[in-house]
Amino acid sequence: MPLPLLQEGCDVTPSSEAPPDAAELRARVAAFVAEHDPATTDQTEFLAARYDAGLAWVHFPKGAGGLGAPRALQNVVDAEFERFGFVPVDREGLVIGLGMAAPTIAAFGTPEQRDRFLKPIYTGEEVWCQLFSEPGAGSDLAAVGTRAVRDGTDWVIDGHKVWTSLAHRAQWAILLARTDPDVPKHRGLTYFLCDMTAPGVTVRPLRQMTGEAEFNEVYLDEVRIPDSLRLGGVGEGWKVAQTTLMNERVSIGGRPEPREGGLIGIVSDLWRSRPDLRTRGLHEELLRLWVAAEAARLTKERLRQQLAAGQPGPEGSATKLSFAELNQRISGLELELRGVEGLTYDDWTFRRPEKPDLLGRGPGFRYLRAKGNSIEGGTSEILRTIIAERVLGLPPEPRADKDLAWKDLPR
Repeated sequence: MPLPLLQEGCDVTPSSEAPPDAAELRARVAAFVAEHDPATTDQTEFLAARYDAGLAWVHFPKGAGGLGAPRALQNVVDAEFERFGFVPVDREGLVIGLGMAAPTIAAFGTPEQRDRFLKPIYTGEEVWCQLFSEPGAGSDLAAVGTRAVRDGTDWVIDGHKVWTSLAHRAQWAILLARTDPDVPKHRGLTYFLCDMTAPGVTVRPLRQMTGEAEFNEVYLDEVRIPDSLRLGGVGEGWKVAQTTLMNERVSIGGRPEPREGGLIGIVSDLWRSRPDLRTRGLHEELLRLWVAAEAARLTKERLRQQLAAGQPGPEGSATKLSFAELNQRISGLELELRGVEGLTYDDWTFRRPEKPDLLGRGPGFRYLRAKGNSIEGGTSEILRTIIAERVLGLPPEPRADKDLAWKDLPR
């Protein structure tokens, strides 16, 4: 699980104290485990105490699970905890809370919001989902039409969201809604934290071609959200959402892996164990994909090192793009390599998984599920545009809707 990445916008007053260095952090960890034995302490209790000690996300502010230390020192802390016997639990089902909601709340939340939400996100006591995509907006997130209308100290939300991972398990959601339809689409959005148990929230499964319903659609019918759960200023939702999106792409495409980790490891092991399946053409394709996967792995590692000294930027779009394309090509090679065996499918039984799982099923599942990698977390087409304009500095595409009020856009 990649570390959540603190973005600009945090209103925490910087401490006048010098941030701790690696030696001090090692000493803090040693003192912590002397009081909280990882072998005997309940996992949730251990994580809660670690948060209170500032050893959760050390680059977050004091009081928000951190110590204001350089982000690069998180690896030092994690390594020390593992040296003392702490075995990290599987956090895959918490990816939206840890990788998207937490850094956004830390960056733009009020002190009360950080106090309320960051700790249960870290301990895993509250699961989060993401209410961004909509049926009528396609790949254009800024065109979302879910309305938020002010009513005293509340906002009344009406709309329809789709492709919501783990909404059937989530207690909370990060929500982007339109508060002003009379201004251009990027300027009329506001960002909220939505209680998924509130009256008017309806979650329905979206069954995928894999047979699973990992995703959901969510209907919001006169859902009341207090203004205290607004994140950032009214009309500044696009700015806040950019923090979420950049962290999301790093979370999806920038996870650290060992050499031959992920799908390329599965196909490589199959090649070694099944000489009867080999052909010269498939060998050449495997070599090309193995090299591409290794290059992508090293690129992700370099990006993570860069993030240790800065903030997530548009470069994360490139790692997410390569992640999607490689998964689709490698899973296709696996089916081709298996021949007739690849035409079988393990289980189309309808189910709602507890977490995303690309590797735990059969080759047919991997092939079908990988198709979604080029849609989730930003479509590959949108990511290419971001890379062209914000990384390569190419001229932007002409946009006739840039200065039009959202209500005047053709639909």
